[in-house]
Amino acid sequence: MFLDAELHLAYKVGNAQINLFPYPHFYLENVFPDSFYAELRRNLPDPAVMIPIEKARNVTGYKERFVLDMSQKSLSTLPDGKKAFWTEMHNWLVVKGNFGSLLSQKFRPFIEQRFAGRENMEFYSESLLVEDITNYKLGPHTDSPRKVITVLFYLPPDLSQAHMGTSIYLPKDPSFTCAGGPHYPHEGFMRLHTNPFVPNSMFVFLKTENSFHGVEPVVDADTRRWLLLYDIFVREQPKPQIMMNADIQVKPKVKFSF
Repeated sequence: MFLDAELHLAYKVGNAQINLFPYPHFYLENVFPDSFYAELRRNLPDPAVMIPIEKARNVTGYKERFVLDMSQKSLSTLPDGKKAFWTEMHNWLVVKGNFGSLLSQKFRPFIEQRFAGRENMEFYSESLLVEDITNYKLGPHTDSPRKVITVLFYLPPDLSQAHMGTSIYLPKDPSFTCAGGPHYPHEGFMRLHTNPFVPNSMFVFLKTENSFHGVEPVVDADTRRWLLLYDIFVREQPKPQIMMNADIQVKPKVKFSF
């Protein structure tokens, strides 16, 4: 089951076209075989085992977001069947490393540009299950300076949450960029596009100084917005970035530890 899903996802991602404006990204649907997606949905945790993101990460102000990381300690809270499923998923996405290598190769020219002139850069990956509830929102931001690539697997049960996807924003001040960290009010940005939050889809993007993204306020009653996050990070704090362009001159020495 997992091998079929891995190959299916690799085919979809490997052949995806990267959109360059306003930063490198792509969106795909039907990323897993239908039978695997149904099994994944059946194995979503009981919301009672999810913990506020403020207890799991160094963030504040997001009381409507609950998470379960893929560590052995966290997965031990699940029933045996679900524990086995998510342990295997973690092994596939993070431990085995093929997925991270595929993404890194796909975005390699941009990664080399971002870290041009840097020596011995090392990267690693993490995964995190997420459940957002009613009133969740996420102001436009570019992600942590340590982030390199972000993948959001959308896991809704049907099409009723299609309007809840991640949005891509442009600052109203065209010169405004952010190296990473702060979240900004929606009022300072124009919403360029919202990726449909539909079953079995994914949004992938490269972290840049202008990779502004967020979530419009979720006002639907009794919402449970499920995602699986997969992220690639750099182990050391990078220097300030530049906007992506076609001039790639110096290739860094890099090491991928996944």
